[in-house]
Amino acid sequence: MHSRARGAAGEQKAADFLAGKGYRIVERNWRTRRGEINIIADTGDTIVFAEVKTLPSGNLQTLEKELGRLKQKRIVETAKCFLSKYRQYNCRYVRFDVIVVDMPDFESVYHIENAFSEYV
Repeated sequence: MHSRARGAAGEQKAADFLAGKGYRIVERNWRTRRGEINIIADTGDTIVFAEVKTLPSGNLQTLEKELGRLKQKRIVETAKCFLSKYRQYNCRYVRFDVIVVDMPDFESVYHIENAFSEYV
């Protein structure tokens, strides 16, 4: 499977997983010049910015490399742009999650809540 198609399938699996847990999907693949957020979801009093990683042949070292400080910083900056544009979410808690799909040694979808936060 082509990597773009694999990524899209992984994002769909992640969105379905979150919806099944009661999350409301607000946006998918929300982009700015600074970056992209794969899934933005709403769960009660929290807005969740989720990065999806489809790693069918990956491991923890691969995941760590894929989510380095620069990638995390871009996600945080993009989230700030989203919150600036959609002010109705400003009174919510903000959480940055990672959803790992199809990585060996993990279940089919592995959800890491509060995977990272903004660095000061």
